[in-house]
Amino acid sequence: QVQLVESGGGLVQAGGSLRVSCTASGKIFNINIMAWYRQASGKQRELVASITSGGTTNYADSVKGRFIISRENAKNTVYLQMNSLKPEDTAIYYCNYNDVTFSGVNNFWGQGTQVTVSS
Repeated sequence: QVQLVESGGGLVQAGGSLRVSCTASGKIFNINIMAWYRQASGKQRELVASITSGGTTNYADSVKGRFIISRENAKNTVYLQMNSLKPEDTAIYYCNYNDVTFSGVNNFWGQGTQVTVSS
């Protein structure tokens, strides 16, 4: 099992910045993908950004150029730096961990942290 603890959510004005973090603990495989998803009220959960243990990143088109995902493997921590925030970025942001081991696929979610961008 992997447990994910998030922090850093809050309320910011449009155009502002915020950084959320997520630390994983438990049975962590050294080859994995960590990601941030978000879910706005009335909408489906969507992938925001992901990063592999090797540092390869992927971003949703809506956040490219504004958000940066990074990680510190030794600390099992992933960060999402959110810049130039827009009201449409308002959502609950969820940390995700995924790996594939000899035992199979492992997928875990954090509890979510609220990010609210005021207009």
